[in-house]
Amino acid sequence: MSVANSPDTTTKEQPLVAHLIELRDRVLRMVLVVLAVFLVLFPFADDLYSTIAGPMRAALPEGSSMISTKPIDPFLIPFKLSLQLAIFVAVPFILYQFWAFVAPGLYRHEKRLVIPLLVSSTLLFYLGMAFAYFVVFPLVFTFLAGTAPEGVEVATDMGSYLDFVMTLFFAFGVAFEVPIATIILVWMGVTTPEKLRHKRPYVIVGAFVAGMFLTPPDIISQTLLALPMWVLFELGLIFSKGFVRQPESELKDEPVAATAGVAMSGSKDEAPDERVGSDIDPAREYVDPDRFVPLTDDEMEAELDAIEETEEEGDEVESVREKLQRVQACRHEGDIDEARELLYEILEEGDVDQRLVARNILAQLDSE
Repeated sequence: MSVANSPDTTTKEQPLVAHLIELRDRVLRMVLVVLAVFLVLFPFADDLYSTIAGPMRAALPEGSSMISTKPIDPFLIPFKLSLQLAIFVAVPFILYQFWAFVAPGLYRHEKRLVIPLLVSSTLLFYLGMAFAYFVVFPLVFTFLAGTAPEGVEVATDMGSYLDFVMTLFFAFGVAFEVPIATIILVWMGVTTPEKLRHKRPYVIVGAFVAGMFLTPPDIISQTLLALPMWVLFELGLIFSKGFVRQPESELKDEPVAATAGVAMSGSKDEAPDERVGSDIDPAREYVDPDRFVPLTDDEMEAELDAIEETEEEGDEVESVREKLQRVQACRHEGDIDEARELLYEILEEGDVDQRLVARNILAQLDSE
């Protein structure tokens, strides 16, 4: 008895184990890349900290300097900074590993959409960090240093300063992802640009509330975070218009495909018969083509024969018919992975009956 036909339950658990092994391998790659970047940055840890502390030292009164309140801080703080920067630098590789892990489960049009979102989200995260360093830090530190009471010497601890700036880096990096979040919400059908536009006052208030929690308790940093979030929200509204899903009510108004198995008339003047119901439930006026309804073995054979006998013109229809034949050949040869890939393509390219057949074959493969 072959392993594929064995009743042993371990064969059903193998796909999950394989996914876990792949996830483990990709996490190990992320860790190794972060460590490699860290080893490159660590020799320059002191210079990196001096660069990060530049805006604060420029805002300190003349003769003041940063201090260390713990004996180990002069070594530990630059070490910590190098490790955190290594993670920030490795963000593109980390996102790519997550993308490569989930990509096999996505449709082709979803893959084409995810890649630009990953690239743009990475660039926006770095743009947020740059905005914090070059715009926010000089204004905030100048304001804070100037508010010290008379007779109080401003001497910032290097550890506290690192925690402060890393919090701002992360806050502004995440805040600059607002357009991506807006596009994803519209793409998933959770909301629409029109609904978001009507909720603009709540979004503005929410941006200032988020700025209050993510930034230090001063009005400057809060405002400098809230205003970009608002502007980026408006940009997200503009770009999300191209990702709006078509309402189901409009889909139901579109002409329904002709019944499978009935050949198109040779005369161009004759209109094709519209599909009023279905073989499964003729009483229904419309059957959602994306609704999965299991077929019996006889109905499955009839659908396959009807698709093969249909004499429709066009390269795309011929291509889908050939893919269905290749699926059957792959199943006989035991190449299940190739059969699944072809079925996913048929779900994107096929008509109502071809998608129905593809869904039933996928259900059979899952039950085997």
